[in-house]
Amino acid sequence: MSNESTNRYPPSVDKLLTYGDVRNFRQWPDYLQLGLGAEHVPDLIRMATDDDLLSADSDSLEVWAPIHGWRALGQLRAEAAIEPLLTLLQRIDDNDDDWVGEELPRVYGMIGPAAIPALAAYLADSAHDLFARIAAAHSLEQVSRLHSNARDECVSVLTRQLERFAENDPTINGFLISYLLDLNAVEAAPLIERAFKADRVDLTIAGDWEDIQVEFGLKPARETPRPNYLLESMPRLAPASEPVVSVVDKQETAHLQRLDRQADKKAKSKRKQAEKARKKNRKKRR
Repeated sequence: MSNESTNRYPPSVDKLLTYGDVRNFRQWPDYLQLGLGAEHVPDLIRMATDDDLLSADSDSLEVWAPIHGWRALGQLRAEAAIEPLLTLLQRIDDNDDDWVGEELPRVYGMIGPAAIPALAAYLADSAHDLFARIAAAHSLEQVSRLHSNARDECVSVLTRQLERFAENDPTINGFLISYLLDLNAVEAAPLIERAFKADRVDLTIAGDWEDIQVEFGLKPARETPRPNYLLESMPRLAPASEPVVSVVDKQETAHLQRLDRQADKKAKSKRKQAEKARKKNRKKRR
């Protein structure tokens, strides 16, 4: 990275450019001990959303600076960062950016209830991609988890989005239900049941309606064997003996291959996110 790029930040923020690989930290450092305060919020926002840093060499220290930046913004409860950080959520779908997907919900949780309106608007906007919107929903769950006084408002937003289950992607519905489970939103049970009855819920996220009833304590245990939802969701391959017929030209073939790659990427992201949700729910059941 050029000197021009690395000299854009004041000294206290500039330290984050070489602060280190975040994988080497067992927990988030206390960035305020570095002398960071409210006066540094504008520069931290620039760092967290700096395209040069976000696309820096993967072996460099600078590539970790945006993560340090948004963590510091969370610890500062920087409400000014709410809208700028939303621009990063698209990286989950476009760049397979797991760091954004895993950490920004926590950052928004730390910032607190002031983030709810922006997160609600983002979640409701179908122009945003699937996992970006799911991250917004997760952020609302985190706000409620860290600020109990915001629980009802967050549940209301998640419920309002689930009311659109007929038009939502079933995967979004599955995650909305998962986060309502996390918040023990038993009051949403009738709506959740309607979404399942309409067959508009991805069962690989939080299970089926029977699982939900058990989680909410509405019934003591399953009455039927629990299916392997992930296995059942996998596409079945055609028999090897079936002929493959193709009449598309090279240009269309390339286009179809791009679509296949995008579908594979989406499926990979969904499996990753769904596995996290299942692990979380298994811990709750213990």
